[in-house]
Amino acid sequence: MLSIAVTGANGYIGRHVVTALCDMGACVYALDLCVEGGDPRARWMQVDVFDPSFAPAELFDEMPDVCLHLAWRNGFDHNAPTHMGDLSGHYLFLHKMIDAGVGRVAVMGSMHEVGYWEGAITEETPCKPLSAYGVAKDALRRALEIESGRKGFALQWLRGFYIYGDDAQSQSIFGKLLRAARAGQKTFPFTTGKNKYDFTPVAELAHMIAAATMQDEVLGIINCCSGKPVSLAEQIEGFIRDNHLDIQLEYGAFPDRPYDSPGVWGDARKIQRILG
Repeated sequence: MLSIAVTGANGYIGRHVVTALCDMGACVYALDLCVEGGDPRARWMQVDVFDPSFAPAELFDEMPDVCLHLAWRNGFDHNAPTHMGDLSGHYLFLHKMIDAGVGRVAVMGSMHEVGYWEGAITEETPCKPLSAYGVAKDALRRALEIESGRKGFALQWLRGFYIYGDDAQSQSIFGKLLRAARAGQKTFPFTTGKNKYDFTPVAELAHMIAAATMQDEVLGIINCCSGKPVSLAEQIEGFIRDNHLDIQLEYGAFPDRPYDSPGVWGDARKIQRILG
């Protein structure tokens, strides 16, 4: 049975990933600051991965086969100071896990590592991030690629795109729209909505992450995506219809972000190979 340590295991994405991994038969060590309400099939451990005193040998009787690092603060606030402030903590935690004997490391990446790009993002697409979130993710990936070459562990960089679903708990535009409608607002300030993105429901993303982590043939950068661009307006209008929300979008109230391209999506060939 493959053993996997999952950080951020009770977070927005993590709790879905833990369930998907358990469904696939993994032995899951679920690490988080909050351990209440998670899938009972996992072994929950209350851990601060940024604690300088964290020692893997004191936590695990036997080191897991894989460390799946999902923990990340303020993922929907792209210029929060925590992205750069926490960067060394992410690196040092993973460094400790690698030195303790974990043979494979999988980390949640982001399309925002790339910055402005038009068209499909592949693993060869150059990265010029335009937000603190993108800079931090890109820097962590580059550092781990160097360490992988030096120390010989296998590395999977699981790049996410535009995530939605489980929206009552989300800080994405979908969650904000849902809460606004429930609060009785009749209009919602919006951009032009013309930009096209690669949208992935969080449950499907979790299945992709779990499937990628359960195998070791496909490594490197893996785009966890649909490979299909859809306009933001089309996606949000569909969300309003599907959830029967009595609210209208106020188009043009906000400018489009300068680092968002007219259309960007992921090259899904590697994840499709994994999923079969």
